[in-house]
Amino acid sequence: MNKKEVLEIRKQFTPANCAITRIAGCYVDHEKNKKMESKSAFLSLPEEDAFKYFDIFKKVLSGTMGKNMLNMEFPIDQEMPGGTQEFLMKLKNSKLEDDMLLEEFYDKVIDAYEYAENYYIILIHGMYDVPGKSSDNLEMFDASDEVYEHILCSICPVSLSKAGLSYNAEDNCIQGRVRDWVVDMPDKGFLFPAFNERSTDIHGVLYYTKKSEDLQPDLIEQVLGAKMPMSADTQKETFQMLIEDTLGEEGDYETVRNIHDTLNDMIEEHKEEPEPLELSKTDVRKVFEQSGVSAKKMESFDRNYEETAGEKTSLLASNIAETRKFNIETPDVIIKVNPERADLVETRIIDGRQCLVIAVDDHIEVNGINVRTIKPPVHDRVEEQNESDMEL
Repeated sequence: MNKKEVLEIRKQFTPANCAITRIAGCYVDHEKNKKMESKSAFLSLPEEDAFKYFDIFKKVLSGTMGKNMLNMEFPIDQEMPGGTQEFLMKLKNSKLEDDMLLEEFYDKVIDAYEYAENYYIILIHGMYDVPGKSSDNLEMFDASDEVYEHILCSICPVSLSKAGLSYNAEDNCIQGRVRDWVVDMPDKGFLFPAFNERSTDIHGVLYYTKKSEDLQPDLIEQVLGAKMPMSADTQKETFQMLIEDTLGEEGDYETVRNIHDTLNDMIEEHKEEPEPLELSKTDVRKVFEQSGVSAKKMESFDRNYEETAGEKTSLLASNIAETRKFNIETPDVIIKVNPERADLVETRIIDGRQCLVIAVDDHIEVNGINVRTIKPPVHDRVEEQNESDMEL
């Protein structure tokens, strides 16, 4: 799914567009005991509760594609009888009215989900009447192409509210606030089937994670059975290793800066596209070559790529590039540079020492205090004074 398709489904979580038919939930304590289970028609919920649920469901379809929302595919064996995809299809087709299927689903999540505190599993069933589109790409709500039937799961931590004082209007006094259990925004979730090319794709699922570095492989493997993707953090680390292995000990600042600039230029050119910019091994090779990596060093690129990432692995540009920061670090100094002005910093050998030189055309601040630029050397000031005396 791309960001436009995600947004189209996300828009259904409003009172005006609501396509949710049923909702089911299971409250689990820190010892993995089921404390409460419920199921009902979604439209039977009080309006205030429905709005709060909408916020939770929208969160599962939010964040960055490839980082918080991950497209996954089912291996062929999981689509066979007894596979995870077949089970999810049964759950969807049951419209959440089969108690045994719900119990089995809850058990799968409880066994696989790693969380030390209480949490709430929410499952909804929806039927979205997908509007057709005219030749000029405008939606035709009276010309539906298909009904997208789906389930969406949200796993929400439940935490005890903070202790504090509150005003009791009935007794007209200040007293200790009653602490209760609060359902937080989801930590994990998924949408099945995927909504690819504005149509049902039973071979895919969209997975949500609040923290990109915490994918919970057991949950993906046991509940979804989908192919485990490389996390955003792992992609970044892999790309950094690839740069270091390819450039070797002779890797220089200018080449690394060029790679940074090349990636950011590609992201900028691609920003209007709904699909995230995905780089294959060939694409990454071109990035290195365009950034000035020598032909000699590129001889080891294919081997390095296969060893660090895998020959057929693709990397998302947004996961491996730094678009918001450009930091230069030494053991004692950290320099933060505007990513768009990395050209202001260059390397030079001064008095036999390797130095970073920063062009300063404007003012300088030290701990928030405006200071003058560096004074010229003494001999330059003496020459300037002599020229002034001669003019007098």
